[in-house]
Amino acid sequence: MKQSDISAILALALDLANSVTNQDRFTRLLSTIRKTIKCDAIALLQHQIQHQNATLKPLAIEGLSIDTLGRRFDIHAHPRLHIISQSKKPTTFSQDCELPDPYDGLLETQTGNIPIHACMGLPLYQDEQLLGIVTLDSLTPNHFDEIDPNVLEIITKISAATMKTAIRLEQLEDSAKHSNALVQELSQAAIMRSGGEIIGLSPCIQALKNDVKLVATSDYNVLILGETGVGKELVAGNIHQDSHRHHKPMIQLNCASLPENLAESEFFGHCKGAFTGAEKNREGKFQLADGGTLFLDEIGELPLHLQSKLLRALQSGEIQAVGEDKTKTVDVRVIAATNRDLKSEVKAGRFRADLYHRLSVYPIEVPPLRERGNDVHLLAGYFVENTARKLGINQLILTSQALTILSSYRWPGNVRELEHVISRAALKAKQAQWHENIIHILPEYCDIPLAKQTPLSTSAPAEYSQLPLPTQPLHNPSLKSATQTFQAQLIKQTLEKYQFNWAASARALETDRANLVRLAKRLGITIHKST
Repeated sequence: MKQSDISAILALALDLANSVTNQDRFTRLLSTIRKTIKCDAIALLQHQIQHQNATLKPLAIEGLSIDTLGRRFDIHAHPRLHIISQSKKPTTFSQDCELPDPYDGLLETQTGNIPIHACMGLPLYQDEQLLGIVTLDSLTPNHFDEIDPNVLEIITKISAATMKTAIRLEQLEDSAKHSNALVQELSQAAIMRSGGEIIGLSPCIQALKNDVKLVATSDYNVLILGETGVGKELVAGNIHQDSHRHHKPMIQLNCASLPENLAESEFFGHCKGAFTGAEKNREGKFQLADGGTLFLDEIGELPLHLQSKLLRALQSGEIQAVGEDKTKTVDVRVIAATNRDLKSEVKAGRFRADLYHRLSVYPIEVPPLRERGNDVHLLAGYFVENTARKLGINQLILTSQALTILSSYRWPGNVRELEHVISRAALKAKQAQWHENIIHILPEYCDIPLAKQTPLSTSAPAEYSQLPLPTQPLHNPSLKSATQTFQAQLIKQTLEKYQFNWAASARALETDRANLVRLAKRLGITIHKST
């Protein structure tokens, strides 16, 4: 072994010893390996098994596009990754290997298919268990053929030890959750409909993840706030999964779709003969969620007469089925979600103040997608990989031009809208490029509507007055201040156009009325009636 190799390996060990966080460990690991083994791209991927489906999740990358971090590679769908994962020693692929490369179109320095190049994978095992893999790619053919096997062996062992340490630390931080396999499977199946994992690296999403982990360890009721499509159900699922109730079911009830004559039965159940059509005893959602979590979506839509009965159940833990005289005691944690401004609803008399305070022991606000920066890239990568699997596409690539368009759009429908746009774009791309091995999502497939222009109104009703807003351009504005100025002026113009009708203005701006009021308040826009 050469002295330079020994020095590099020692530097790697020292770097890892000084690392504080898992992400720091992973980044230092890849940087040092890259110094020892020159390459154009390198990735560390963790082996995961969910619902008997083996995937590889990127933990750290260098030389690959950022949306790679949002992808989850199905091992059986990618032959090279499958071969690396099945091997017990470093694996290289010859330059004439015809197996598709999972990173085609993802190298930062290369557009389109990767030309003939060198490819190597290091399987990371500990106690005969596959923890993950390290992949290395070089645009120089046969680049990895002359590497000292001893160097590869040491780097592989250090990498495996690093990943094992990281996994162990994460398990300790999460209190090594134990689960009842059958019930957890049913519970997770409901959660996975929304994706299962909160994907994002932006500061606001990191803060959200911290809030989720913090409140999950308690039994507090949680109120999740946010616009339509931001992922409130996903947040609720993660709170349940991180709680001590994770081995019990999470039952969901959409309050907006409750038939008024059957709403009480949905909550608390009924006995046979309680009303016309009640042909047998039926348990309500509270009984089904006993010991677990009850997720009440669209809680702001719940009728007032039911709010008082829900409040009683939350206060005492006692419920009474329709048509029954006796009460039952249940142990249920309630997580509620709404896109309404419940404080305003309380003031307007449409929502009980005591119920609001009982639900909002720990409020969590989910940020809209437009405030999450480059999370759009990660989410796009995640949805692209999922869509490719659903449509049977071997390799689906989001072009840089399409990604630029997605990044510049404001996403009034948030994450749900992004998923639908990518699904439709992938379907169009598949139809247009059915004969290609690699399908590319082009900008023209992303059916994002152009921003609507709101005409300026120069007059306002005499009975209203409004605080003045800046109309002159700022000197050297930051992106945040320029955006806030534009938002404030657009909201003002729209309110003037619609005679200061908040509901009409919200429809014109394609947003929720409560969200518009909340944003206007944050921007300093107030409306006063003149006496």
